[in-house]
Amino acid sequence: MTKRVNIAIDAMSGENSPKKIIDGIEISLKKNNENFFILYGKKELLLNEINSRKIISENCEIVDTIDVIKDDESPLSATKNGKESSMWKTIDSQKTNKADISLSAGNTGALLLMSRLILNTIEGIDKPALAGLWPNNKGVNVVLDLGANIECSQKNLLDFSCMGSALHRSLYPNEVPKVALLNIGLEEHKGNDVLKKTFSTLKNSHSKNFDFSGFIEGNQIMNGDVNVIITDGFTGNIALKTAEGTANFISKNMKKSLNIFSLLLSYYSLKKFKEKLDPRKFNGAIFLGLEGPVVKSHGSTDAIGFSYSIEMCNKIIKSNLIEKIKSNLFTVDQ
Repeated sequence: MTKRVNIAIDAMSGENSPKKIIDGIEISLKKNNENFFILYGKKELLLNEINSRKIISENCEIVDTIDVIKDDESPLSATKNGKESSMWKTIDSQKTNKADISLSAGNTGALLLMSRLILNTIEGIDKPALAGLWPNNKGVNVVLDLGANIECSQKNLLDFSCMGSALHRSLYPNEVPKVALLNIGLEEHKGNDVLKKTFSTLKNSHSKNFDFSGFIEGNQIMNGDVNVIITDGFTGNIALKTAEGTANFISKNMKKSLNIFSLLLSYYSLKKFKEKLDPRKFNGAIFLGLEGPVVKSHGSTDAIGFSYSIEMCNKIIKSNLIEKIKSNLFTVDQ
């Protein structure tokens, strides 16, 4: 019998919760019934959404919680005063071995700080990183760090390379992770000292866990020639927001530029293009480097997007991501 994955969910965070959360769980269960859900939130509200859906009630447990962390609350304040919140209880469920993984659509800063305090970092890792998925011409990129660490050392970037490649292998086991460092040029002499030293170390490491492809520039991220892109959180977050803004700009102006006739002619091409770049399919960032996996869903995604973050949780546990990271860390000569 297949072992079920126990997913703890902060059911009160994010837009349109808890309805969106419950709808996402229902979509997920219809695709895959290997998951069991521990929902942390206001019991009465959750029961109102669940009672009429047998498929969910048979595959979940509700833990009544008092507080909810607000999106605009400072991470420090949320952590100090939020020990009875749905977010804290969700993460803490891993510490008590009630859950295998935690999932929240709430305040990113608070989620990261709470996760670090409750779960601790893996031995040998100085800083956890926030990793996300981006589409490319040939598949999907893992990109990190996306904002957890504004400044990074050489060791941090080396750790990110090991962790990012482990995540890619977990999600896409039939592909070889190809790691590249995001930089302002492709030549070895380009970039700051940290990037150049990291390049030199990775170039000479001959890691068995991933192929090192050198530097990559921002305009090459979507090419698909590499699939694990490493950068500090400052640059990564700017790249992420720029990509999101560009996608929105193209989408809005394409609608304005096309008349009804041209829309009819190009309907199937546009539909295929939209499906490929649907951000809901790539919903779910993960904090890498912690003793337990924590996934962050985008707060504004819908139920379909949330179901994809549940799918990510399942793959992460089934592939033993944390053990992969631990075994990968010391394969690169630092």
